[in-house]
Amino acid sequence: MRNNGVMADTAKQTTVISASPERCFQVATEFERYPEWAKDVKEAVVLERDAHGRGAKVEFRASALGRSTHYTLAYTYGDSPLTIAWRLVDGDIMRTLDGDYMFEPVSNGTLVTYDLSIDLVIPLPGFVKRRAENRILHTLTELKSRCES
Repeated sequence: MRNNGVMADTAKQTTVISASPERCFQVATEFERYPEWAKDVKEAVVLERDAHGRGAKVEFRASALGRSTHYTLAYTYGDSPLTIAWRLVDGDIMRTLDGDYMFEPVSNGTLVTYDLSIDLVIPLPGFVKRRAENRILHTLTELKSRCES
């Protein structure tokens, strides 16, 4: 993905969650509850909702790279399969933070695909970027634990 002519780092991960796509979608859209299960999210405030009452614009405060960061994401939703997509509206340490979740029914639950594109304002050494990417992708593991609980 490109944003303002800058190449962002991308990551994609999949996992099977032993819960229905609807349950996974519900957990992933309860933004105010993220601090209960997403370790790095300290606060999530829904600023705007869509016609269905779902978060359309959400402001987050999170810990990243040893500091506190703020960013606002705009969300859109699809229903076949269930999807949640987001794009960065505003952020203090990133130019891009765009991605999506796709929830597809499989025989033993839900196949979840997590796609992410991120570009930080400050250049980072490769090993620091990889550590940050691993923390971000760990969110999928945290989502799995929450949905299966």
